[in-house]
Amino acid sequence: MSTGFTPDQLVAFLLVLIRVGTWVWIAPPFGGKMLPPMVRVGVSIALAVPMTPSAAQAAGTIPTTPGPLVWAAIEQVLIGGLLGLVCLTLLSAVQSAGSLIDVVGGFSMAQGFDPLLMQQNAVMSRVYGLIAGVLLLVTGGYMVLLQGFAATFGVLPITGTLDLATSGATLSTALSTMVVATLQIAAPIVGVAFLADVALGLMSRVAPALNAFALGFPIKIGLTLLLLALTVPMLPPAVLGLSEQAVQAMSAITSGG
Repeated sequence: MSTGFTPDQLVAFLLVLIRVGTWVWIAPPFGGKMLPPMVRVGVSIALAVPMTPSAAQAAGTIPTTPGPLVWAAIEQVLIGGLLGLVCLTLLSAVQSAGSLIDVVGGFSMAQGFDPLLMQQNAVMSRVYGLIAGVLLLVTGGYMVLLQGFAATFGVLPITGTLDLATSGATLSTALSTMVVATLQIAAPIVGVAFLADVALGLMSRVAPALNAFALGFPIKIGLTLLLLALTVPMLPPAVLGLSEQAVQAMSAITSGG
């Protein structure tokens, strides 16, 4: 019984699936432990099917002998992993900003076990992580990521070789961009929390009988929650901008510079 698929088409689909599956396993909003493994496998297959024809055409000759085929599969794991890692690095800026707000706002003392991520998470870190995931879906950021990832098969075919030097430089740039974005997102709340600490310090000098330490927690928590309501509407452009920078980073990795 004929399936209608040639061996070259089947091998091309498997190589595309390896790259797509590795990327989906790492990159937001699909990566992490938010989605069950079987759902991620289904998403990988659903994305690999439409990407296979153009990827096979860009690749030209598809390896079918064991040696080159195994090497091509290893290359796809490496490429997909690096592309997913650079997306994760940039888009983690929002959750990192939440972690910084936890420290300055006094929420870090309320850490609890997160059953979804299987790790300790503070309040704002978890809230900002969930907001970033939702914004990726509602702003169309995930489509920007998918289009950028699909374009990598034309720039770096499934038979191509990754430039590790360029990849390392791109990851370093992405990390520095993530740090800057984290500070920019958290800056308003961090600045107000700092001014609150200064005001409490001056108050304790003027009225030593006041317990500035006991007053500090409710005041800083209240200010943080108030500013959170004011700053969350500013997050959608930031998430979309980080998505576009992730696409540029993926393009730099696959194009070799």
